[in-house]
Amino acid sequence: MNLLESQLSYPFDNTIPASGTVQEVAPGVLWLRAGLPFALDHINQWLLRDTDGWTVVDCGIATDTTRAHWENVFASHLDGLPIVRVIATHCHPDHVGLADWLCARWNVPLWMTTGEYSFARMMSASLPGVDGVAMVPHFQRHGLVDPATVEKLQERKSYYSTLVPSVPASYYRMQDRQVLHIGEHSWRVITGFGHSPEHASLYCDDLKVLISGDMVLPRISTNVSVFAVEPDANPVQQYLESLGKFHDLPADTLVLPSHGKPFRGLHTRINQLIDHHRERLAEVLQACTTPQSAADIVPIMFRRPLDSHQLTFAMGEALAHLHKLWFDGVLQRETGGDGVVRFRMRD
Repeated sequence: MNLLESQLSYPFDNTIPASGTVQEVAPGVLWLRAGLPFALDHINQWLLRDTDGWTVVDCGIATDTTRAHWENVFASHLDGLPIVRVIATHCHPDHVGLADWLCARWNVPLWMTTGEYSFARMMSASLPGVDGVAMVPHFQRHGLVDPATVEKLQERKSYYSTLVPSVPASYYRMQDRQVLHIGEHSWRVITGFGHSPEHASLYCDDLKVLISGDMVLPRISTNVSVFAVEPDANPVQQYLESLGKFHDLPADTLVLPSHGKPFRGLHTRINQLIDHHRERLAEVLQACTTPQSAADIVPIMFRRPLDSHQLTFAMGEALAHLHKLWFDGVLQRETGGDGVVRFRMRD
């Protein structure tokens, strides 16, 4: 355990549910964990006891392995009750990939915010601008010009639709501060920005439990990226502002993150994340005494080898930090004769 982790409390220590099994973390709240074929090798999912069955929170990617994981849960851990609702915190594949299958399997509705549902539909359909093809010229414009790397990125053009082949044709809208009545408890929606279009976390005051999704993670920092569909976005600013929406929650809140273990120490973790971005911004600013593209910044922010999957997030995050400093008026942006965008300290 590193120094930052040691400042948090893990009430279940190293106990982790095996795939296809569950672990109760609060009355009527079950923890599941499904595997992912990435460096980040798992996603946490949650079952909430509802009036006549169970509400699912987050779905996993669309693979036979994940379907088998769910079938094991259905057969052994629902007390003979059905799934009555599916909630996806946001549009990323590990959260919404099997939503259509789950909703059809149980004939139940999908609940998402409009921003997340819309993007999931667009990306699953590979619409121009949000498909994998759009990523390549976007990152080339920001300095990723190595031919071998570009070729690897071009091979990822169907990445999202492979993991999310379909999304339900209709949904129930969730909005900020909306209260969902799930069984005996009420859960308040807390929307967040920067990581995804309109991320929904869920807080239950009765239980003092926060399903944080990807907005607050215990071991890793949430990815905040600039992508082709919104090329002048300022996601670092949006993310930092969104963290402030969790400050009013009790100090002893049990945080249920999408990755990593449930923990207490929400306010400590928020401060750690703010410090993390402050440090990253400082090192990016220091590098920009000379003109720097996002590709130039990647090895400064990420000092380890990156595969093509990780590189897309690293490029997006490097650009996000450059954009934060640019929007703050600290950096100026210019396009060189080679067509690459670079940033440097303002004169």
